[in-house]
Amino acid sequence: MKHFGLYIHWPFCLSKCPYCDFNSHVRETVDQSRWKKALLTELASAGQKPPPGVLRSIFFGGGTPSLMDPQTVKEVIDQAKACFPYKKNLEITLEANPSTVEATRFQAFSQAGVTRLSLGVQSLEDEALSFLGRRHTAKEALRALDIAAIYFPRFSFDLIYGRPNQSLMSWKNELGKALSYAKGHLSLYQLTIEPQTVFARRLARGEKMSLDEELAASLYALTEDLMCHNGLPPYEVSNYAAPSQECVHNLMYWNVDDYIGLGPGAHGRLTEKGEKVATARYKVPEIWLKAVEKQGHGLQVFHHLSRLEKLQEFTLMNLRLTKGLNLNLLQEKTGIHLKEAYNQKDINLLEKEGLLKQKDSRLIPTFEGRLCLDGLITFLLRNSEVQD
Repeated sequence: MKHFGLYIHWPFCLSKCPYCDFNSHVRETVDQSRWKKALLTELASAGQKPPPGVLRSIFFGGGTPSLMDPQTVKEVIDQAKACFPYKKNLEITLEANPSTVEATRFQAFSQAGVTRLSLGVQSLEDEALSFLGRRHTAKEALRALDIAAIYFPRFSFDLIYGRPNQSLMSWKNELGKALSYAKGHLSLYQLTIEPQTVFARRLARGEKMSLDEELAASLYALTEDLMCHNGLPPYEVSNYAAPSQECVHNLMYWNVDDYIGLGPGAHGRLTEKGEKVATARYKVPEIWLKAVEKQGHGLQVFHHLSRLEKLQEFTLMNLRLTKGLNLNLLQEKTGIHLKEAYNQKDINLLEKEGLLKQKDSRLIPTFEGRLCLDGLITFLLRNSEVQD
């Protein structure tokens, strides 16, 4: 039987980070009881349909899910297990901030059933944390990592690099310190200036917000070297893990598996009667909440993906993996054969340029290919025979 994931979105934060373009909102107060009831209601509605398989992972994302009442987390987990068949080694991840207040709740989240924590550390330098608009200090971050290690056999944390004026040596020192706290998994993201964020507005005013391409590439190379040397090679463009420590839930995204998305703005992908369906919930928290209270769910979008959309999505997601795009999986997930999906002359040209390798039913981006992955994907799809 196939497996699937469950994503739960908690949209609230104490403040909005200047680089963030996620569906996150600041509210003076949040009625935890009302929101718990709404999440359980929408989950019950999803559970009334035939399950898309065996539940393999639950992921609480946001926003800041560590602001949730641990009892809410427990009841959502319990209800998910009651609604769907699930694997015994079900991975249950919760995103958390490392502030002192939230770190005191880690034990309660573990007792609620969370098996894996993902901490938004972002930096181990106070000056960088201030630039990134984070509310915690480097000292609080390290303390939170110590606490996480006590209660969670598996945890990960994020760092953002490629910050203005960051040098190779400063990043090497910061990453070295991070590795001394890492427990099998790190997510390392180069700073990206997303549209309609505070950073985007500052960039438009002429402020320097990121590094030049050459230094950014050198930082990426340094990152991969250090991570491989310490036994955490990349398994995706921005994610590094020891063997068997990869994030199961994120692998489901990149392998285009089914997942149910619940909560404000949550997206989902389901296979129904052989067709791939994209779903999305109402994005504004209050609109989603009223919809759930009125009709039992906050579903706004239910869209059957076209063949071209399926190909584009599969290419975009699966090619992010360092082991490459699985051509057998391409046909299984989309019904599209290699010869129809991509032009062999384009593949040969990418190989000649040292950006891609075709080997054992896979298209594998090289290190240089991963540096320009967006452009590589655009080039690969430009002469596809697949049409809408």
